[in-house]
Amino acid sequence: MMYLKLAWRNLWRNRRRTLITAGAIVFAVVAAIVLQSMNRGTYEVMIDRMVSFGTGYVQIQDYRYHDEASLDNAFYYDADLRDRVMAADSRILHLAPRIQTFMLAANESSTRGAMVFGMDLEKERQFNQIEQYLQEGRFFESGADEVVVAEGLAQRLQLSVGDTLALIGQGRFGMSASGLFLITGTIDHPVMEMNNTAVFMPLDAAQFLLSAEDQITALLINPSLARQTDAVAASLRSELDGTELVVYTWPELLPEILDLMEMDMAMPRLLAVILYIVIGFGFWGTVLTMTMERLREFGVLLSVGMKRGSLSMVILLETLFISIIGALSGMALSWTILKLIDPIHLTGNAAETVLDMGFDPVIPMSFAPDMFYTQALFVFLIAVVVFLFPLIKIHRLNVLEAARS
Repeated sequence: MMYLKLAWRNLWRNRRRTLITAGAIVFAVVAAIVLQSMNRGTYEVMIDRMVSFGTGYVQIQDYRYHDEASLDNAFYYDADLRDRVMAADSRILHLAPRIQTFMLAANESSTRGAMVFGMDLEKERQFNQIEQYLQEGRFFESGADEVVVAEGLAQRLQLSVGDTLALIGQGRFGMSASGLFLITGTIDHPVMEMNNTAVFMPLDAAQFLLSAEDQITALLINPSLARQTDAVAASLRSELDGTELVVYTWPELLPEILDLMEMDMAMPRLLAVILYIVIGFGFWGTVLTMTMERLREFGVLLSVGMKRGSLSMVILLETLFISIIGALSGMALSWTILKLIDPIHLTGNAAETVLDMGFDPVIPMSFAPDMFYTQALFVFLIAVVVFLFPLIKIHRLNVLEAARS
């Protein structure tokens, strides 16, 4: 307790020095966290959209479907399988059955390739609130020959609400699949690729069209929390062991997204390392000056009987105090700054460029807890390493020379 009191009092004997040193730590923490937050925020939105609209956090397929995405590799889905899946793990929150296939979408004079999704609208709402992206009209009704068309595809076919869309393709086992469907709505899909190709229709209507009654190509599963994905997948694999069904997590279904994210995060990480190095040298300069200024103080303390180990402990505690104050203040200031600027709205040419790429013209911030404590921990460790210099100086200090300096 005595060492703690001495260390704390020593910090505030020279407030300017303490504040400058802590301020350098705060700057490093804030810069590192904000830089990481901008990059991670963008990818979190991208992943959330791909998972919500594409794969789910966990997905069940026939074991052949991943290698050959054919309707022939769909699987039977009924209430028994649904109950079995839900009972496999209490952390499973939502299920959404889907059937999807590639077909030709046509108007009176032209055709375009389209990805047709048969889905249960009530279940789909629980995954992605898809109805909030509806631009015109309404969503289809279960069992009706109605479709909702993505805006990009509707524009290419020059179709709108109230028009008729022809779908032509192949169902299960080579069966002919074609039909006319009323367009009840258009949707501005947040995933650019799907906005240019997607057609949504009732699950039962799609199964009838594709000669795939009670068949689906994928069962999407959302756990209560995203971090439970791997645990839920493990429970389902155990439950479905010995069947023709396999379980995938979203990273297994979207490896290209993770690869892209890793590549894109390399630059911010490099900048963070450079920042750490610069800040480390800044700490070094501050500590070097502080140590040289206090040599006489150290010499006097040692000459009156204070042991080198005790003095080293006091200096170490000072170091820890400054580092903790700087790291915690940096985390708090970072959180405040991110809250104030989240999200950053782009304007002008930058906004148009981002819109053309299929994204909203905003830069969202990430508030992932690990990002805060990881960056603060790195800066804290750098500060502790740099502050080893005065400890070494104390053990090598000539007491007589230091006391007379």
